[in-house]
Amino acid sequence: MERASGSRALFPKGPSFSLEDFSNKDFIVRDFVDSLAENAVAQNRRSGVAQQAFDPKPLIRTFENALEGLGSLSEELQENESELLTQVRRAEVQHDQTLDTLGSKLDQSINQFEALDITLNHPNGNDRGSRGEAGGNIAVQIGEKLEELDRKRRRALDANFLINCWLQVSETGDLTSLQDIQRQGGSDNKVRCAVIAHQLMRISQRLDPASWNQANGHLRNGNTNGVNGRSRSHNTREILEKFCETLEQDLLKQFNNSYRKQNFDDMMECAKVLHDFNGGASVVAVFVNQHQFFIDRDQLITDEVTVDGDTWDQLADPDAEPPSVEPSLQSLIDEVRIIMQEESFIIKRAFPYYEAVLIKFIQRIFQQSIQQRLEMVLEKASEISSLAFLRSLHSSRTYIGALIEDLKTHGLTEHPEPCSAQIAQTLDQQMEELFVPYIMGNSYIDREKKNLEELFNSLQFRFNIYHSRRKKAPSGFMASLAQRTNQLMESAKDAYLERLESSDLTPTQKAMMLRVARVQEGDNMKNEIEVSDEEGQLSTANAKRMMTWLAESVRRTLELGSQSDTPKDVAILLNLLMMHMGQVYVETALQAAHERATSQETVKTEPDLTYLPLIRPAVTITSIMTRFINTVLIRLAESNTTVRRGMEAQAKTGIDAIEKKTNTVMKSTMDVILNWVAKSLATQKKLDFLPKDELDLVESLQTSTCTMTCLFLARATKVLRETVDGQNLETLTSELALAIQRLLFEHFKKFKVNATGGLMVTKDIAKYVATLKEWPLAKDPEAAVELLTEIGYLFIIGPEALRERSRNLAAGGGPAASSARKLGKTDFKGFVQSRDDARTVGVQSVLTGL
Repeated sequence: MERASGSRALFPKGPSFSLEDFSNKDFIVRDFVDSLAENAVAQNRRSGVAQQAFDPKPLIRTFENALEGLGSLSEELQENESELLTQVRRAEVQHDQTLDTLGSKLDQSINQFEALDITLNHPNGNDRGSRGEAGGNIAVQIGEKLEELDRKRRRALDANFLINCWLQVSETGDLTSLQDIQRQGGSDNKVRCAVIAHQLMRISQRLDPASWNQANGHLRNGNTNGVNGRSRSHNTREILEKFCETLEQDLLKQFNNSYRKQNFDDMMECAKVLHDFNGGASVVAVFVNQHQFFIDRDQLITDEVTVDGDTWDQLADPDAEPPSVEPSLQSLIDEVRIIMQEESFIIKRAFPYYEAVLIKFIQRIFQQSIQQRLEMVLEKASEISSLAFLRSLHSSRTYIGALIEDLKTHGLTEHPEPCSAQIAQTLDQQMEELFVPYIMGNSYIDREKKNLEELFNSLQFRFNIYHSRRKKAPSGFMASLAQRTNQLMESAKDAYLERLESSDLTPTQKAMMLRVARVQEGDNMKNEIEVSDEEGQLSTANAKRMMTWLAESVRRTLELGSQSDTPKDVAILLNLLMMHMGQVYVETALQAAHERATSQETVKTEPDLTYLPLIRPAVTITSIMTRFINTVLIRLAESNTTVRRGMEAQAKTGIDAIEKKTNTVMKSTMDVILNWVAKSLATQKKLDFLPKDELDLVESLQTSTCTMTCLFLARATKVLRETVDGQNLETLTSELALAIQRLLFEHFKKFKVNATGGLMVTKDIAKYVATLKEWPLAKDPEAAVELLTEIGYLFIIGPEALRERSRNLAAGGGPAASSARKLGKTDFKGFVQSRDDARTVGVQSVLTGL
């Protein structure tokens, strides 16, 4: 085989490498082995040459050389490792020796410190149990001494700096050192400037009195209080005041800029400096006075209260539901609610004394914005009517009160917790100060009383006109009792007329009073007003209107007046109610009814009972009034026992007077009915019960007297049912039935009755009984009415039947015995003697047997 060209060693040299080759981080064992194998392959191998048989010898020799090299490197590594281990052991031994030395030195230092501590705290003993505590005391004492020394050092430095500043300002007229500190910025430096400026002002006042235009003592040999009083060319007071003013203005300017940027930390620093500088009054004033809310509201505060006419008419209409708070005031309060909640957050983050700032902010809002707008609203309302003023005052108080409660609940600076006691007290105080001018003393309740009097007098005007023109009954005992009622009625009417002619009456209020009184403005109030009988009657609807007005007034009084004055206020309203509704209204109508009833007692024609139905509205109105007094007014006065008892006595007296007049009217009505029944029975003819034949009996069911009387009683019954009901009606009809029964008893004793006439008596009595039994009667009066049927039988039965009935007569012979279920002997004898056969033997034997 031909040898390859070029020189080549017979035994190739083995691979050469060192430790650096294996310490490389890119070393890979596989790549290292591959490189050894590639170097061992023959270099004369070319493409196209026939493939030779594999010869492992070059690889073996190469790997053997590599192993030898690796062995030598391993031995070298072991030598290096052994040397390093030896050095490490030597260093560890040296380190342990160093630690032992330092430990012994530390123990020695501790022992020396303990010995020193024992020497200082226990010079005569060796109490090691209290060493820890004693060591702490010594440390505290040393710390306090160091702090005291540091304070003294600072005071000395401050005094030195203060003296240098005074020398500068007094000799050169400038404050270079103080201005340098001011330029450095920072909260501490600003505070220091402010403190030093204040101290310099006091020094100037003490050492340079000439600049303050006052002598601080008596001049002695040219000295003032021992201080050389030579004249200075610089006015230290003006220089220091100018510097202080500049410093303050810079701080305020910085505060404003920070407020616009919402930099609360810088605002807090400025507020702290200004608080130390002059108490913080200037920064609080700037924050409050320059607030955008007050700037905007100052421009709007001059706007007049403009509300549509319908709203003001509704406000002045006593029958309309009172509208809510005036829109401009409502808008202001709603805005205040939002502003207070937002600004309280800023105030707490911008001021260290945030409660004082919040109080100033609250006072400014209430005393300027809310108060001015409230005064304008109430002034406008007072120009409308007194009721409009009261309603506006109440709605404003209610809405502002809701604002106060919302702010308390929100918490403001304490949000989400409720606000502090001091802020709550401030809010309550501002609320009270807003409305004190309108509710202090008796001013408010006098307004309420005057308003109700105007409304009541207006509503009762036509009623009073009617009763002032009616014919009065002849003077007598009852007329003297009604004299006070008539005087009150005339007084109410005159008060209404005088109020209409008053110069301070607003047009709206005058129109309201005319509308309530149902009169025209052009009418002659005293002479030309025509009133009907219906307008002189009691009206439950009008009474309910009056009670509605009073209830609204009571509600306002409770919410606007103080709790301590509530009993006194409701007592005034009770007196107003009892006078206008009790005396002027109800008692006047009852007095008129009584006069009409009295006038009907002696009439020759059938009496007119049309006056009687007014009793029902009188009872209804009295019931409504009594319930309102007992459930509302008197309960509101429970806190004052004296006032409550006085109200109860007044109410009882008034209600008793109404009930007495009602009873008087009903008693007079009974007399009228009974008198007319007696007059009707007196028209009975003597021959009505002595008919000559039975033809007369067939032609007539009852006598004309019976028919006329029963028709009158039926009409009276209808009127009575329209007047009273229930137990009152039963009591009244029972008394009437008993009285009519006695009249009938006496009536039938006056006439002679034959056998045929007995049938006529029976028919009349049956008619009377049927008429009376239509009434609601009690048991005893009903039995007494049934007893009338016995009379008819006494005129038609024979002697034997009479004798049998005489055995069942009631005990006692007086007329009162007939009121029982059995007929008395006297009445029995009287009826039997009226028979035309009373003188016969059989009838006489019955009478003799009695």
